[in-house]
Amino acid sequence: MRSFKFLIFGFLCCSLSGFAQKDSIKPPEFLQYTHSVWVDSIMKTMSLEERIAQLIMVAAYSNRGEEHKQEILKQVKKHKIGGLIFFQGGPVRQVKLMNEYQAASKVPLLSAIDAEWGIGMRLDSTVSYPFQMSLGAIQNNSLIYEMGVEVAKQIKRVGLHLNFAPVVDVNNNAANPVINFRSFGENKFNVAEKGIAYMRGLQDNGVLPTAKHFPGHGDTDTDSHYALPRITHSRARLDETELYPFREIIKAGIGGVMVAHLDIPALDSTGVPSTLSKPIISGLLKDELGFQGLIVTDA
Repeated sequence: MRSFKFLIFGFLCCSLSGFAQKDSIKPPEFLQYTHSVWVDSIMKTMSLEERIAQLIMVAAYSNRGEEHKQEILKQVKKHKIGGLIFFQGGPVRQVKLMNEYQAASKVPLLSAIDAEWGIGMRLDSTVSYPFQMSLGAIQNNSLIYEMGVEVAKQIKRVGLHLNFAPVVDVNNNAANPVINFRSFGENKFNVAEKGIAYMRGLQDNGVLPTAKHFPGHGDTDTDSHYALPRITHSRARLDETELYPFREIIKAGIGGVMVAHLDIPALDSTGVPSTLSKPIISGLLKDELGFQGLIVTDA
């Protein structure tokens, strides 16, 4: 799979059947299953290699040619990958390819898109909504909920299940080259409120959202697509600011979280990127914050 960007799931795609939230928050119906005979029966038929492959999501495009399609089909049929993340292309081509890939897969693929401002972020001739920074100025959060409803409908129409949104990073570094206008702003309370509204619009309509980029990518001046940003804040500062929106959106019942590529000594002194860090993913996100949903890495 050297030629592909990929994401790694924190659980098997089917493991949403075990989703539960602490406190009195009740997630939507499609996340409330506590047991699935079908999931268990499929898992029992898989080898260890196949179970590992189910944790991998490969990048797919609907604006590339036959060679790319055959490469994806190879990953689906031979390696039995768990899902796809779709990047650039068009809606009709997207649907045709998704149907073909699903038909080729023994286990249904869990497939996603970065649709922070709608599927127009990736697909031509589709709707693009305002960037999150613009939405941060809206006083009526119900409008953001309604946007989430419409985005969910459009994602389902092109055959996908996950939206890698909302961004709940606090935009507290003006030199940030990769978050900036993708954030709801510099006010942590507003970021949390807007993120929860967007999340509920998606999740109430059968699309799994993922809050990103945990534990907070806002205060960097480095693009983590090209290098490993280092955040040197104390744990107290991280608790006070960066972690606040994630804590609130987890309490609100979000089903997914994406972990960022960051070096954060206060959380893991080994220098291991947060995407691979046991203290950050298991210790902080799962154990301390009580998150029990789907965890994915950034690509």
